[in-house]
Amino acid sequence: MGLQRRSPGPLLKGLSVGLLLLFNWTNLAHPTDLSALAHHPHLCQTTRDAEGRRYPGFFCPRLSDTPEEAYCCHLQAAGGSCCTRDEFEALYQVNLSSLQSPPILRGPGPLLALGLYSLLLMALMTADFVHFCRGRGRREKKLKSCGSRLPFPASGARPLRIPASSAEQLRKEGNELFKCGDYEGALTAYTQALSLGATPQDQAILHRNRAACHLKLEDYSKAESEATKAIEKDGGDVKALYRRSQALEKLGRLDQAVLDLKRCVSLEPKNKVFQESLRNIGGQIQEKVRYMSSTDAKVEQMFQILLDPKEKGTEKKQKASQNLVVLAREDAGAEKIFRNNGVQLLQCLLDTGETDLMLAALRTLVGICSEHQSRTVATLSVLGTRKVVSILGVENQAVSLAACHLLQVMFDALKEGVKKGFRGKEGAIIVDPARELKVLISNLLELLTEVGVSGQGRDNALTLLIKMVPRKSPKDPNNSLTLWVIDQGLKKILEVGGSLQDTAGKLTVTANSRMSASILLSKLFDDLKCDAERENFHRLCENYIRSWFEGQGLAGKLRAIQTVSCLLQGPCEAGNRALELSGVMESVIALCASEQEEEQLVAVEALIHAAGKAKRASFITANGVSLLKDLYKCSERDSIRIRALVGLCKLGSAGGTDFSMKQFAEGSTLKLAKQCRKWLCNDQIDAGTRRWAVEGLAYLTFDADVKEEFVEDEASLKALFQLSKSEERSVLFAVASALVNCTNSYDYEEPDPKMVELAKYAKQHVPEQHPKDKPSFVRARVKKLLAAGVVSAMTCMVKTESPVLTNSCRELLSRVFLALVEEVEDRGTVVAQGGGKALLPLALEGTDVGQTKAAQALAKLTITSNPEMTFPGERIYEVVRPLVSLLHLNCSGLQNFEALMALTNLAGISERLRQKILKEKAVPMIEGYMFEEHEMIRRAATECMCNLAMSKEVQDLFEAQGNDRLKLLVLYSGEDDELLRRAAAGGLAMLTSMRPSLCSRIPQVTTHWLEILQALLLSPNQELQHRGTVVVLNMVAASREIASTLMESEVLEILSVLAKGEESPVTRAAAACLGKAVEYGLIQPNQNGE
Repeated sequence: MGLQRRSPGPLLKGLSVGLLLLFNWTNLAHPTDLSALAHHPHLCQTTRDAEGRRYPGFFCPRLSDTPEEAYCCHLQAAGGSCCTRDEFEALYQVNLSSLQSPPILRGPGPLLALGLYSLLLMALMTADFVHFCRGRGRREKKLKSCGSRLPFPASGARPLRIPASSAEQLRKEGNELFKCGDYEGALTAYTQALSLGATPQDQAILHRNRAACHLKLEDYSKAESEATKAIEKDGGDVKALYRRSQALEKLGRLDQAVLDLKRCVSLEPKNKVFQESLRNIGGQIQEKVRYMSSTDAKVEQMFQILLDPKEKGTEKKQKASQNLVVLAREDAGAEKIFRNNGVQLLQCLLDTGETDLMLAALRTLVGICSEHQSRTVATLSVLGTRKVVSILGVENQAVSLAACHLLQVMFDALKEGVKKGFRGKEGAIIVDPARELKVLISNLLELLTEVGVSGQGRDNALTLLIKMVPRKSPKDPNNSLTLWVIDQGLKKILEVGGSLQDTAGKLTVTANSRMSASILLSKLFDDLKCDAERENFHRLCENYIRSWFEGQGLAGKLRAIQTVSCLLQGPCEAGNRALELSGVMESVIALCASEQEEEQLVAVEALIHAAGKAKRASFITANGVSLLKDLYKCSERDSIRIRALVGLCKLGSAGGTDFSMKQFAEGSTLKLAKQCRKWLCNDQIDAGTRRWAVEGLAYLTFDADVKEEFVEDEASLKALFQLSKSEERSVLFAVASALVNCTNSYDYEEPDPKMVELAKYAKQHVPEQHPKDKPSFVRARVKKLLAAGVVSAMTCMVKTESPVLTNSCRELLSRVFLALVEEVEDRGTVVAQGGGKALLPLALEGTDVGQTKAAQALAKLTITSNPEMTFPGERIYEVVRPLVSLLHLNCSGLQNFEALMALTNLAGISERLRQKILKEKAVPMIEGYMFEEHEMIRRAATECMCNLAMSKEVQDLFEAQGNDRLKLLVLYSGEDDELLRRAAAGGLAMLTSMRPSLCSRIPQVTTHWLEILQALLLSPNQELQHRGTVVVLNMVAASREIASTLMESEVLEILSVLAKGEESPVTRAAAACLGKAVEYGLIQPNQNGE
């Protein structure tokens, strides 16, 4: 298959002849006999030995010789060597100083020879150039003849005009074309040969040759395919294997390419081409592994998988999305994604519209934006604020929730800025974050009234506004964002609150939309600071209601009344003022008698919400009770009857827990409660309607008789708990209120008997407690609720990510939890059902009262159960802060005591927990309670300090000069309270063991120190004795002087008696004290060695 070699030209031949002549001439000019060395002593000429080996000549000295060795000697010895002048003269018996200098070739002869040789070179070069040109012409003619003989030209791959004689002939012609560089023509020839029915061996060769053509044409996929076909025909075809490895290498499939090369090397182990290729591809694989192990490569690979349409719905794609989300949770990973054009690629995922990809993109964006202001600004710039907000409105609930979470993270990043140390591209901030905040909120307000937005999306937008707009704390003086939202979006919020569910052509809302709007309105109103701001709020609400109530017909009146209901559920002050608008209350009463169910529902709900407010209750009691009774008795619709029933329940519970104030006749309240329980247990009624039954029970359970019947009804409790776990989130507050009433966990102070007598004398009303609200009845009801699974239901309620779970609702749940853990025997049940885990968020978020109640419940659980089991893992460290909050002076003495006891348990578990307590700055407060007058609080504080003394920081506090901490412990060790003495002595033993320097200070803090130690040693309590002997042992070991003082006192006699007792820790410690005294030489052992 190779091309013929070109014969050497005249230049090469002439040069060879010329060099031969020159060599001969030099040999003639420089004879090689030994006598010539005398005339040329520095030259060792070329020689040959007896075996014909040739040794080249050289001049002396060589680099390996000394400067004195400048003469050639030992010519016969392996090519000669260099020697000194004396050695040269002795070897050749000559005197170099007496010889004449060698003749120098000068004259016209050499110059003439050199000129002739130059002319010869020029002539030969000219002849060689002519030979080259003639040979190139002959090759071009040969190429043309190749093209004329084949059935297609050399430049194209067209079908054969003349059928070839055989497949062999076509293969040879293909080989010729391949040699000529016409790879397409060769490919066609091989294809034609395959179609002529070649043998399997020839087919393998043809496929192999086609693979070579495709490699030259850089079509590596086809090259790999053809080589594979050749290998299928002949598994030992080394050339086919090698060519397939080349194609696979170009395709990036290095792992497969190296397998083919290994087979090639195994078939031809001495082939250096295969070996070199294997080494090269091995290096490429290592480089690829290093690159693929880098984060940049992983990010790029994940996006390639996610954006590949062929990977749709595969497990590989799901894993890539999960890995991307996990990577984005770390700052470094989020920065890698961000720098690798990640936001633009995530935008592509969002544009696909696939749920899984959108969720992965949104969750990854959460990691990128989390607590990073600059990345958040850049992300909003790339995606567009409007685009991100619009994702909230999609029908898919999971995507909407993910978008809600992303927007929450973006808002936090913009408002709070970067909190972490890794700042990344902070220098990229070129816009005002406050402006970005307003743009974000403005888009959320626009989304509220957009047609086509899903109800879930609208609820999520309201949730975001609830979390984002109001101030976090009243201490923050800036409420400008609230004022701006009221001016720009109050009408939009009222429009959502006044919208009816399932109304065609209107805004799509859910059963929770109006409640969310009410909560937002309430928070906005509560965030106002002055009367002028509140008056503006009232004016905007009243103008909006008038715009619908006047001139809009019946539909407008319904919209206005629905808006009033929304205000009554939220900022009730604004709702009451709206009720006083001309014609509103009259329209409500009139529409209650309407025959249209929708109109009746709106009116009855407004009447119910109005009845819940004390300002309106007396009016409705006088004017609306008969109307509600008629609706309850005569209406054929359960939805109307149940609402009318709730209105009656509200009016019937106007007296609260006061047993002497009853609005209805005896037994009427029980009948209403029975009907509420009946509707609650009816699974055929939708959850939205059953919610009203729970609201009725929330009011009726003020009556102790209703409570008793309710907790006895297991079906009703089960239905209540199931409803609290459902998607009907607006029921949460009603459930929590009913549970508070059943457990009597509301605030109640026992009236002073003297004040009661005084009130009776003045003929004032005195509240009376129902007999069934006594502690014994309450404890029985709590046990029944625990048996019914109340803790599990409340745990689910705490986990709710809904604005309906307001701070007030959290407070109610905290009250119930505190009532459930009141009895020690019930705490195990609460822990087993997840109560400890649910209490943590309640103790960290909510109203001050709610957080305190939850923290107290946590303290009770920590005191009586193993904290490591109650709060497993990292959760145990979250308990510390709520417990420390109970040490503040505004908490009750019981709360202080329980917090100190709980912290004592935690401090005894691990050093990390002790460090957490110190970090929360609890030590100063604990020290303060060590001076408390109440003995139990004082004792608990001392015990807590005893456990904290194991920390180095606390030991440093006791060792510091100028404080009385050590003195207090020494004095407490001599108190009458045995438990206090035990705690103080334990702390003293711990400190003197860890810090021997404190031993020398004990005699200095009080003159009664020796008496205190003697009292500890003589105590009948073994624990006190042991702690006392340990303190004495530490003092004896710390100083010979202190040991001497102790041995001169009655302590020696006491220790001697203790050392003779039965084997125990006290005996061993006493014996160790005496042994140390013997070692000091202070005492001598007796004859028995004792």
